[in-house]
Amino acid sequence: MSIILIITLLAGVVMIGAAIYAVFSQNILHAIIGFGVISLLAALLFVIMKAPDVAITEASIGSGLTIAVFLFVLKRIKKEAKDE
Repeated sequence: MSIILIITLLAGVVMIGAAIYAVFSQNILHAIIGFGVISLLAALLFVIMKAPDVAITEASIGSGLTIAVFLFVLKRIKKEAKDE
């Protein structure tokens, strides 16, 4: 087995585990972190598949911007719930 195959299989298993964790997590922050792990590992897989442009897009939009928007919304929801 080559090292690339091992990394690909390991990343796939961790992505499946993170997805299951994100779906069944009782804490929204933990679910958001699980989503971020999935996006970062997807970017790693795109690099392995020799698609660096897609990997950069996935890393910046998928894990960067989307996670930031999720955290902003979560903070806003908690602030509004606290005000009521």
